[in-house]
Amino acid sequence: MRPTSLLGSGLRFGEADVERQKSPTTSRRYSKSIGFALACCAMASLVTNPTRADQRQSDLANASLQELMNIPVTSVSRTEQKLSQTASAIFVITQEDIARSGARNIPDLLRMVPGVDVAQINASKWAISVRGFNKLFSNSVLVLVDGRSVYTESFGGVFWDQLDMPLEDIERIEVIRGPGGSVWGANAVNGVINIITKKASETKGASVTAGGGTIGQAFGTIQYGGDLKKSTQYRAFMKYSNYGSLPTAAGQNSGDGWHSLLGGFRSDTAITGRDSLMVQGNLFNVREGLPTAQLPSIVSPALVPVDISFNISGGFIQGMWKHVYSELSNSSLEISYDHYQRNDGLDDGRGTLDINFQEEYDGWTGQKFVWAAEFRRTDSYAPGNLTLSFVPPGLTTHLFSVAAQDEIAIVPDRLFLTGGIRAEHNHYTGWNVMPSVRAAWMPARNQAVWEAISDAVRSPSQVDAGFRANLGSFTPPSGPLFLTSFIGNPNVDDERLIAYEFGYRAAVGDRVSFDLASYYNDYNHLIDYYIGTPYFEATPPPPHMVLPLTNDNAMHGETHGIEAWTAWKATSWWTLSPGYAFEAIHMHGITNAGPLSVNLAEHSSPTQSAQLRSHVSLPRGLSWDVSSYFANSLVGYDFIGGSAVPRKIPSYTRLDSRLSWRFLEDCQLSIVGQNLAQDHHVEFIDWTQSAATTLVKRSAYIEFTARF
Repeated sequence: MRPTSLLGSGLRFGEADVERQKSPTTSRRYSKSIGFALACCAMASLVTNPTRADQRQSDLANASLQELMNIPVTSVSRTEQKLSQTASAIFVITQEDIARSGARNIPDLLRMVPGVDVAQINASKWAISVRGFNKLFSNSVLVLVDGRSVYTESFGGVFWDQLDMPLEDIERIEVIRGPGGSVWGANAVNGVINIITKKASETKGASVTAGGGTIGQAFGTIQYGGDLKKSTQYRAFMKYSNYGSLPTAAGQNSGDGWHSLLGGFRSDTAITGRDSLMVQGNLFNVREGLPTAQLPSIVSPALVPVDISFNISGGFIQGMWKHVYSELSNSSLEISYDHYQRNDGLDDGRGTLDINFQEEYDGWTGQKFVWAAEFRRTDSYAPGNLTLSFVPPGLTTHLFSVAAQDEIAIVPDRLFLTGGIRAEHNHYTGWNVMPSVRAAWMPARNQAVWEAISDAVRSPSQVDAGFRANLGSFTPPSGPLFLTSFIGNPNVDDERLIAYEFGYRAAVGDRVSFDLASYYNDYNHLIDYYIGTPYFEATPPPPHMVLPLTNDNAMHGETHGIEAWTAWKATSWWTLSPGYAFEAIHMHGITNAGPLSVNLAEHSSPTQSAQLRSHVSLPRGLSWDVSSYFANSLVGYDFIGGSAVPRKIPSYTRLDSRLSWRFLEDCQLSIVGQNLAQDHHVEFIDWTQSAATTLVKRSAYIEFTARF
């Protein structure tokens, strides 16, 4: 019997010959690159192999079922917690999952999570949401990297084209479907995605990756890690990616290709037996081609597509000091500074200083108490243009918050109750309070039943409160020229959610485990778009009337759904992992807004989606992975002549396949095909037209990995 290992959203069963997670995934298109890679592999075989940093991964592969139920996760309560005691719908993407997926970016990794909707818009843009309401900037999902927020206050969401790192350096990705406001603060409404990277001690030695193919034309990573004296470990890396353009609906080259260069480091130091310090950072530069909508003249009858290219640059520095008072208590101080500049016409630049302090006390019998405080200062400036602009162009905001949480073991190892509350003050709406209550019950060793009630808040973004976008112009049969413009509302309020969740997870024997989550979400004060009263504007010439499309907190409604996931060890060499999600969205808006707001909310995420992943271990170092992802039809909108015109997006099935061969101990060659089911398809249409839609294409690449 092969030993068990950990699968995604709960317990899962793996293989004894799990692929080593120290291998990154890359390949090259040209024969010179493959020759270079093979030479590196030959060199690696002649070098003494140091102790590797994937010991924890190996330990997981050989853990008992009871040990697997006690695997720690940190994102639900911001402190280490046993998976079996977690009262939340959580899915863990392990390094094993990442290596087997064949994905080249974080958005594609998230496709394997039930309840997470991932839709590619063009070569460098994605719409990613949790439990509905998908759009280019999904403002109800908080994304973190090692606890550092990458949620931008400019648009309320994540710039996924800026979120890049060597995937082999990720230890795991913890995805919470459901609110996390009492722990992480505002904007953690429908979900939290926490990307947790490996310690420097787990990435010692050198690694080289190289690859290329039809869309990902060339990519590679060089990394080295080692020791500085006995107390400090480090790693440093450089990563390059070059991706070609996707076609337009007419089959033409869209010009949306992009390339990026990223460099970074991490160090971990044991200062004393009680104190440790982690410091990490990176710098990046991205050059993107983007077929976007511009308005060169107010007399244009619609947005004129213009192919442009622009630069994105930035980076971050983060430090975390941790002090252990005793076996029962500790504290941590985290300070980070993040900056980016997007020279895309709006020229959005933003710098964010974030200071977090947290203290954990475990001394009371059967209790774990945590409290935390946060300060954040953000300075932004975006000069804009006649098409897009912030009002005012420069803005400084501050955020203050304090949180407390108490986990009580009512019955040791059987029944747990967790209460949490967070008070937060933001620039736009002042103070908010976000409480939650969670309970987990283990009726048997390998079973868990949980339920939760949570109150979460989404605070306004700069787009909601102070933004103008000129969408197009039109001239009625009788009357003056009209310009349709989106204009933000400085009086917009917070969006609120009260969520009710219930879940069950269990392991059946040594071959099957499953996870089920259900929820009912009650939303109030959601942003509703409506047509305001026209007014006259003399500039820019010619004089014209403005037909404003603005926003207010006038929409409310509810969503309910289920998410299910199973791991089945069919044989000693074949594992199947199916997943399914269903969601119904019912929204109600104000009368003069028309159907746009309600339709955007109800039809921008699939009612049903499904995943099926298969892993086959073959002789002689071969393995074969196949992943299938289904999403049913959506409705997108195009703005034509000042009006929103609906456009159906058909359902699609994405099929990916990866065949890998480990021909030496630390060398691996993989062939990966993506989107194999269809030659091309559309996944999403951004109704604001700030990101033009292109066709997702069938593609393939070869990747090579060597460690020495």
